[in-house]
Amino acid sequence: MTFEGTDGWIWVARGRIDAEPKSLLDSVIGPEETHLYKSENHFRNFIDCVISRKEPVAPCEIAHRSISIAHLGNIAMRVGRDLKWDPVTEQIIGDDTANKMLSRPYRAPWKLEV
Repeated sequence: MTFEGTDGWIWVARGRIDAEPKSLLDSVIGPEETHLYKSENHFRNFIDCVISRKEPVAPCEIAHRSISIAHLGNIAMRVGRDLKWDPVTEQIIGDDTANKMLSRPYRAPWKLEV
């Protein structure tokens, strides 16, 4: 993932980081600035949070919203057109074919109740 700002960019991947200018890598986050939750192992973090009832490093809602863009990109490639997404209803606007790709039929006896 690349974060771009007015002073340069930072690129991060699992266990790797780069930046331009390189001095950004030496920046120290101040006590009043946002500090991110750190987890070296999401599976362990999940189990620890089940036990402690604390919020995990990747809360379900954030994980869901983060992966939605990838799913929508895949659907757009399959249907070969741009999509308009309504994040409130979680539906693709005006495209029944694409909307059908948002889920698949459940196998008995499983069902989703809302």
